Amino acid sequence: MQDPKISLITVSFNAQASISQCIASVIGQTFKNYEYIIIDGASTDNTINIIKKYEADINVLVSEPDNGIYDAINKGIRLAKGDIIGILNADDFFADSNALGLVAEAFAQTNAEIVYADLDYINPDEKIIRKWRSGKYKIGKFNWGWMPPHPTFYCKRNLFEKYGYYSLEYGTAADYELMLRFIHRFKIDPFYIKKVTIKMKTGGVSNKSFGNRVKGLSFDFKAMRRNGILLPALTIILKPLSKISQYF
Repeated sequence: MQDPKISLITVSFNAQASISQCIASVIGQTFKNYEYIIIDGASTDNTINIIKKYEADINVLVSEPDNGIYDAINKGIRLAKGDIIGILNADDFFADSNALGLVAEAFAQTNAEIVYADLDYINPDEKIIRKWRSGKYKIGKFNWGWMPPHPTFYCKRNLFEKYGYYSLEYGTAADYELMLRFIHRFKIDPFYIKKVTIKMKTGGVSNKSFGNRVKGLSFDFKAMRRNGILLPALTIILKPLSKISQYF
């Protein structure tokens, strides 16, 4: 694939504290063959006013009520015209100005249909508190609790038409289920970029309370059963355990 066009989607809702840094990290990329799509869930704070300051650098802006993060992402995918789809959360930003270029290069120089990389979790002071180093994928790794960091996940747009979009029935685990479906169930071999491409701020929806964590695990279990994980009861234990090393 020569010089692929990337459709980058940011979903926002009341993200006035972080959206500017997110957008600025996109505009600052050295790779320029991308379209930038922002799907806002009808924010009630100053998010839209901030976004409009960057209108010249945004290809598509939609602000309307939705059924959550993954419904909004699906809207963005359906509006996308690029060869490749990537998601940059409103609370996240690119680690450096060459991150998108590395993704484009990986697609251009390989036959990969999916590309992923590494990620750093940061606190409000932007200090790294967790290092997600995914490593190269091998068939069966999902059975052992492995998954790539979703914010680093890019794939060819036609995969959504072939294998389906983000499914809202998996709640906060919709991203895990989609990657499990594409890579594990349908055996699409991904390409690994051994570099941190995303800085992700702590405090995701699934981790905000004990109840949310339990609900998230139930969604994970459902995704595992649906997509052919060999021993879901074992994998549901291994998945959180596999993250322990990321804190050291």
